[in-house]
Amino acid sequence: HLEQQRQIESLQESIASSEAAIEDLQREKRRWKDDAYVETQARKRFGFVMPGETSYQVIGRDGEPLAPEASLTDPGAVEEDVDDPWWEKAWGTVEAAGDPEHDGPAPAEEIRAPRKKRP
Repeated sequence: HLEQQRQIESLQESIASSEAAIEDLQREKRRWKDDAYVETQARKRFGFVMPGETSYQVIGRDGEPLAPEASLTDPGAVEEDVDDPWWEKAWGTVEAAGDPEHDGPAPAEEIRAPRKKRP
């Protein structure tokens, strides 16, 4: 009895998945009836242009055209790696002066001048 119930649940999930796929396909079919969608797909998939338009092809560093699937990013959307402003760097030195961090050996207590060799 338990095995039959699992099988029924599996079949119900399969039916729900199939119904969702059918809805997606029907939605796609309706989209293809829209002239603007068809035009967009023709431009995107086949590189079609309208009369009077100029088509450009982007060439990669290797000299080969970029694939139509390759997208160029909007320069405004790219995050720039900007250094901290100078005043923040300067303030950081002020803070560090009050609480220095030492990774190396402890500073010498007394500094002596080097001895000069006599000729």
